[in-house]
Amino acid sequence: MDFPAVPTLLTKRDLRMKDLELLDSDQRLQIFAWMHLARAGDNRILELFRQGLIKGTVTGGQGSEALIVPLALLADKSIDVISFTHRGFGGQLIWSGHLVEHLCQYFANALSPTKAREGNVHHGDPANRSLPMISHLGTMISNVVGLTDAQRRQGKPAVGFAFFGDGGSSTGDVHESLNLASLLSLPIVFVIENNRYAYSTPLSEQYAPGTELWKRAAGYGIEGYTLDATSDLSNITRTLSKVIQRVRETSRPILIEAHVLRLRGHAAYDTCNYLAPGEAESFQAADPVPRFRSELCRAGYEERVRAIESELNAFLEASIQQALAQPRPSPEGMQDDLFEPQGPELPWKASPAPTEPLTFAQALNHGLRKILTERPEAMIMGQDIATYGGAFKVTDGLLSTFGRKRVLNTPLAESACTGYAIGLALGGVRPIEEFQFADFVTEAFTQITQNAATYRFRSGAAVPLVLRLPCGSVGLGSFHSQELESVLLAIPGLKALYPSTPQDAFDCLLAAYEDNNPVLLFENKALYRGQKQSIAWNPSFRDVWHPRKLRDGDYATLVTYGEITHLAQEVSSYFATEYERSFDVWDLRALSPLRLDSISNSLARTHRLIVLHEGRLTHGFGAELVARLTELHFFDLEAPPLRLAAMDLPVPFAHELEQAYRPTFTKTVEQIANWMA
Repeated sequence: MDFPAVPTLLTKRDLRMKDLELLDSDQRLQIFAWMHLARAGDNRILELFRQGLIKGTVTGGQGSEALIVPLALLADKSIDVISFTHRGFGGQLIWSGHLVEHLCQYFANALSPTKAREGNVHHGDPANRSLPMISHLGTMISNVVGLTDAQRRQGKPAVGFAFFGDGGSSTGDVHESLNLASLLSLPIVFVIENNRYAYSTPLSEQYAPGTELWKRAAGYGIEGYTLDATSDLSNITRTLSKVIQRVRETSRPILIEAHVLRLRGHAAYDTCNYLAPGEAESFQAADPVPRFRSELCRAGYEERVRAIESELNAFLEASIQQALAQPRPSPEGMQDDLFEPQGPELPWKASPAPTEPLTFAQALNHGLRKILTERPEAMIMGQDIATYGGAFKVTDGLLSTFGRKRVLNTPLAESACTGYAIGLALGGVRPIEEFQFADFVTEAFTQITQNAATYRFRSGAAVPLVLRLPCGSVGLGSFHSQELESVLLAIPGLKALYPSTPQDAFDCLLAAYEDNNPVLLFENKALYRGQKQSIAWNPSFRDVWHPRKLRDGDYATLVTYGEITHLAQEVSSYFATEYERSFDVWDLRALSPLRLDSISNSLARTHRLIVLHEGRLTHGFGAELVARLTELHFFDLEAPPLRLAAMDLPVPFAHELEQAYRPTFTKTVEQIANWMA
């Protein structure tokens, strides 16, 4: 499609200061052109919203242009990483894409960069390292940290730019990310856009009196600066240029508190009635766009300024008309875009089998060692996984072989570390993150469910990431024992495997690593030191994405997964011997995506369904299995489906209480026998 011709001045998207003390006339006019387009564009978007041509809502960057535009021009768009906030329209225009494409995002039409799946400012360009924001303020900056590290690991002298507001700076993710970037010595420019209000909450209700946010940098062992981004554009640009150069050269993060203006409300519907008397007028008086325009006119460039404004206004209106003319989006293909398609199979080597049988934990260690040996893009990360070898010794001995760059101990900061892993995955690294216990995944819930799970659908970006989750009740109480598969898998976009044997653990790890999507690998702790099994290279390891039949029977179809699979087989043996009733027993293995064809065929033959799992009954994963299979076979069933699961309680600590809480042999036999009666 032919878009309106881009004005010559807008073809220049880079600024390199020839003299750090002065901007020459061409540079000043270049900055003004982008500032004018950003302001005019934001204003027109607001008008179009009020006309009903843009839905949802809109936010604007009016008052932030003197910060956003110079920084975006100074960044190296060929290697650097950035994530703009909802005040960064001008920066997005500079970074990549035609104005028409950006406008189509607001109109949510067929040409929208997100295929109209994300609203208004919630877009970026991951292919060009501009990461889309989410409304959970603060959580996207750790993605910048990870993607910047991925660039550096590939030998590129990249800098990351992470924006957040004065309100967003209160979030835990911001503090975690600042600490992580400092700890790992990563070249990130953290920018606080301080416009004195978080929506309507003033600074006085966010921080103690006299708080200067930039001074927090000292607590992380990094440099901090304050910057007035409302006046003296030469000083703003010079300061930003020096900071970027310093970060690029030293690979140390820097924190900038940039003071900008709230010229419009938080969003289109914001009346700003919370502003103090005279405050709005003081903001308008300090507006950097007309101030910079006046400077240029006084310097003798009024004619050129008027010509630039005229040309850009015409370009903006032509782009609006073309964007308005685009067709509405089609829902076709939405479901196909949930997961990244599987790429070519990785060229794994047919490595020799270990000489001794391995436990479940040792099989995982064997798999991790194989991955790190054969896949140079792989790394593993998590708390205590390096010298200590992990809470369950699954990573034991890997540090001495592969070094700290590939076996990374992380601080106790699950959210930022998972966001960091997501950023690494976006940049070509394939991380495997170990959570010390699956329960701690709740600390990273937003990163997993709102970032990792949605990236593909909303931006087309793949996130090849494995999250290892030690789960299950083994006498450790409520905070170290939960089965969270039904909670996590309520969010589309995540894949999940749950092995039950050492061989399957090895195969599932390879299958999860090879997949181009975020994969949850549930590892029941009761299996870690349980049975031993001879582990062999299995060319058919990808079969773990399908259920495996463990026993043949004709009375009922029993579906289970994880550690409880072994209980299911014991129970089935008991009923075959004592009741002469045999069950088809299925180990589900893959919880997402669910592939139930073979189980459905079994149920069509047996006409009875039992679902057994360790998680809680209410809202448990078994409910989904029963619902899907019953929908297909309702009129064929000869008995109501039977769900066997844990009690609807927090996991109790004492052994006697835990045994009462979870499925056991005696309870399961009794429940099935009563069901059969």
